[in-house]
Amino acid sequence: MTAAVATGRLFDGADWDFSTLRRIHDACEEIALGELGLDIYPNQIEVITAEQMLDAYSSIGMPLFYKHWSFGKHFAHHEAFYRKGLRGLAYEIVINSSPCISYLMEENTATMQTLVIAHAAFGHNHFFKNNYLFKLWTDADGILDYLNFAKGYISRCEERYSPLAVERTLDAAHALMSHGVDRYPGKKKLDLREEERRERERRAHEERIFNDLWRTVPTGPGKSASELSVERRRTMLGLPQDNILYFLEKSAPRLQPWQRELLRIVRHVAQYFYPQGQTKVMNEGTATYVHYRIMTRLHEQNAISDGNFLEFLQSHTNVVFQPGYDDPRFSGFNPYALGFAMMQDLARIVADPDDEDRAWFPEIAGTGDVMAVLRDIWANYRDESFINQFLSPRLMRQMRMFHLCDDPAQTEGVKVSAIHDERGYRRVRRELARQHDVGFIDPNIEVVDVDLAGDRRLVLRHTVVNGAVLEEADAKRVLQHLADLWTYDVLLREVDDTGTVLKEHVANPRPIALAA
Repeated sequence: MTAAVATGRLFDGADWDFSTLRRIHDACEEIALGELGLDIYPNQIEVITAEQMLDAYSSIGMPLFYKHWSFGKHFAHHEAFYRKGLRGLAYEIVINSSPCISYLMEENTATMQTLVIAHAAFGHNHFFKNNYLFKLWTDADGILDYLNFAKGYISRCEERYSPLAVERTLDAAHALMSHGVDRYPGKKKLDLREEERRERERRAHEERIFNDLWRTVPTGPGKSASELSVERRRTMLGLPQDNILYFLEKSAPRLQPWQRELLRIVRHVAQYFYPQGQTKVMNEGTATYVHYRIMTRLHEQNAISDGNFLEFLQSHTNVVFQPGYDDPRFSGFNPYALGFAMMQDLARIVADPDDEDRAWFPEIAGTGDVMAVLRDIWANYRDESFINQFLSPRLMRQMRMFHLCDDPAQTEGVKVSAIHDERGYRRVRRELARQHDVGFIDPNIEVVDVDLAGDRRLVLRHTVVNGAVLEEADAKRVLQHLADLWTYDVLLREVDDTGTVLKEHVANPRPIALAA
């Protein structure tokens, strides 16, 4: 019997072994499920080296991922900074899958392994399983099998069509990855386990549909553009379409079947990550709140020593540190800091509200069951709606929030447009929530037309919000990839809400065609 077990503690000091990890997991599980009422996927815990953690960074944190040169570039970049001591590594990476996979670095101390298990294996795990966006858009049961299929499929394509041809297609698909997701609910949830089985059947069917579509394109001199009405061709092509990768997969005239499958793979990966971009504050806030509750409870139970708890508090404090607006390190709100502060504040409002809380949050103030309220919020909100509904005046004061208005049309320059009064609180909350609204921060770009009867130019429209046109150099690079996939000219018009064209961008396909 070890000294730690004899004293009733999970461990003593910094050393650990796999039996220690088992005891840590079981102790955390007892608190998470029994006291906090969490609902989780089965856990799978993997211990990896620093180099393997760097490798996971480079391939966007996914196991079994396909090969691409950009992952190697990221690996070299992260490794150089890490070896020079200019950058640390994450203590963990967690995968939204069933079982939920948590990667722990072997260099972590026993305290840090406890923190990571509480944070990832229970905090993130519960959020992944219960938040409505993840339920709506991701397939936790099938993602690992699908990644295994994708890795093998791309490897076979490299052998058959050459690594260079595959690389060019993936480069273009990655450039358009943020425009390859379904943004609105209503479609049947994707079953990734069925993708490999259906791949051949789908290819044959889509080739027939594709041939029927392009057979209607006039080819002889006697045909005219009037034979294809605008309404008919848009209906045939499913326009307007904001999922650009989906449109290319279905309608690009010269792509080969294997290239369409590569676009489909990239689309599925982009869709998998789509909910995570909308729930960064909530996801990290949930996991941080859960690990804080679990670690505090373990200390109260004497399962970890005072020294171990102080080690945890030092790491926790670093994670939730929020620089002030006048601090050189300030680059916006730390999602860990904002998320954890809001969870703590909500717990206070539910358990011990004041009159201001009762006025602002009458539905939850004083109801008493903290975890019931938090579990409901974790399940039914995303960052934008969470902040817009639950950021309290007290927390705004504590974090010294205010809103600056920098309007180029105003000669007096920057001014404070929201202060600490009721109207100011609501404006600060609304503006902060807006910064997490994908409908506001992501450019709204749609495919709106194709000149089937003429030069087959692809026409896109960017609906400009608040005068924010696209950055010229980035737009040019992405449109070039789009033109290479389409294999004809591409025109992007930027229009305001009145329909006025503000700017136009044109890209021509490069001589080296992507199609094999």
